[in-house]
Amino acid sequence: MRKLFVGLSFLFSVFGFSQEKYPQDAFRSPIDIPMVLAGTFGELRSNHFHSGIDIKTQQREGLPIYAVADGSVTRIKVSLWGYGKVLYIAHPNGYTSVYGHLQKFAPKIQEFVKKLQYKKQAYEVEDFPDYAEIKVKKGEIIAYGGNTGGSSGPHLHFEIRSSISEKPTNPLLYGFEVRDATNPTLLKLYGFPLSDDAQINQNKNTTAINFTRQQDGTFLADPVSATGTIGLGFVGYDRQDLAANHNGVYSVQQLVNGKVYTDYDFESFSFGETRYINTLIDYYHYGKYRQRIQRLYKAPGNRLSIYNKLENDGKIEVKEGLSYKVELLIKDYAGNETKAIIPIEGKTEPVKIDKDEEKTENYVIAKKPNNYDLGGAKVYFPANTFYDNFYIDLKKGEDTVTIHNNRVPAHRNFTITFDVSKYSEAEKKQMFIARLDSRLRPSHTSTYKRGNTFTTRTRYLGTYTLAKDTVAPKIRPKNFKEKQWLNNYHYLSLRITDDLSGIDTYSATLNGKWILMEYEPKTNTITYNFDDVILNEKECHLEVTVTDNVGNTNTFTSTFYRK
Repeated sequence: MRKLFVGLSFLFSVFGFSQEKYPQDAFRSPIDIPMVLAGTFGELRSNHFHSGIDIKTQQREGLPIYAVADGSVTRIKVSLWGYGKVLYIAHPNGYTSVYGHLQKFAPKIQEFVKKLQYKKQAYEVEDFPDYAEIKVKKGEIIAYGGNTGGSSGPHLHFEIRSSISEKPTNPLLYGFEVRDATNPTLLKLYGFPLSDDAQINQNKNTTAINFTRQQDGTFLADPVSATGTIGLGFVGYDRQDLAANHNGVYSVQQLVNGKVYTDYDFESFSFGETRYINTLIDYYHYGKYRQRIQRLYKAPGNRLSIYNKLENDGKIEVKEGLSYKVELLIKDYAGNETKAIIPIEGKTEPVKIDKDEEKTENYVIAKKPNNYDLGGAKVYFPANTFYDNFYIDLKKGEDTVTIHNNRVPAHRNFTITFDVSKYSEAEKKQMFIARLDSRLRPSHTSTYKRGNTFTTRTRYLGTYTLAKDTVAPKIRPKNFKEKQWLNNYHYLSLRITDDLSGIDTYSATLNGKWILMEYEPKTNTITYNFDDVILNEKECHLEVTVTDNVGNTNTFTSTFYRK
């Protein structure tokens, strides 16, 4: 380990590494328009914290993207999901900048990627060029903004990471200007009875706390009566001046009688801990209402490093006859602050609403492995799949089983294994394990087939079933017709769809030669750029083959002409 550290130290000394904490003048903006954010660093997302900032590109694609400093491209990836087309540039000061959801790369990088794609005969590729193989200068156009990957609209996902640890840090720490004089918004407050003897307003369950806005802009909660160990939580968001987006807040503090009980911020985090977001939020509430309550106390299984200070894990011990003034301070990166005051009186009162306990015959011990036989299927939870112990609801069936519901998060993958011995080999070939949504619509899960068993690994509780897909994918041209002259066309476009298991692979040839078809799942479109290959033949024969996730295959052929 010491040799590795010395080697890295030497490496970065050669390249002029001197990583001061958050240098303010090292980076220029990756865009040449005012920086307006659609998403902030640390924002609460599904099963992860947002690891960068999302920069608006005026609702359009093709906006030039610039290198924020001199450096070298060290990673390039083209993917259907995630960041889509993404670039990683290492800089001599020890940081790496990341640019995601790109429409296309600048010419010299695009040429590098195209060669790799044709060599591997694949649209999705990933490469790690040697340092200095692809150099860029500060302010050089490296790509163009787009909407590729898991993006819901055109924008630039931008990150700054440590080149050594790859740990992301909040890009706003480096002096980028974002116009923001708007306070964060507080939507809701909640109280959580945590000990067996705890209650809040005569309720032993999670309780909403009413509050009103005061003339000075602060919020004052209605008086709360409580006893025992309790915790608090809130729902809120931040917004910049030039955007209506509901973004994440930067920092949160909870003070009890003037003493800091909770202090956390989104300055940095590691990718290894990001799934622990499910312990920061009340996941049960999220699963039921799709709304994220940020807990002001540390729940079981929480291993997050975002906390600057925790007193008694942020929990409040409310004693009979004592008064407590709780102050909640929610801030954005610009320092705009929203303050709420929650007065609490230690008072034992008759309980009107007892604790809702959903007891079943099966109780999961989170730290131990758990194995269950559900008739036609078996489910295995490795140790530490869950953050806490709970009663699990299991419904047995032959081809369909229900494993609790979506209100408990799983940190690790667990396995579901179906017995398919009653089906013929021909039937098994077209079958797969599907997860059913709330409307009982099936979606394909990766299914491992071995003999008479089908197995899937997943982190999502819910209903699973065996499904059969007998229909091959559909292929149809979008911008051309059979035997059409395409002299002035720049590209070919086709639509590919599958009705059930989803598209697994696709490939295309032109006069027998493999061609690159860029796939955009959001529009079900594959596209070929005529600039890729210069055709000498006037008559062109196109063949496109698409296969779904159970092996059903369809082939489309067409002839067109081009001078």
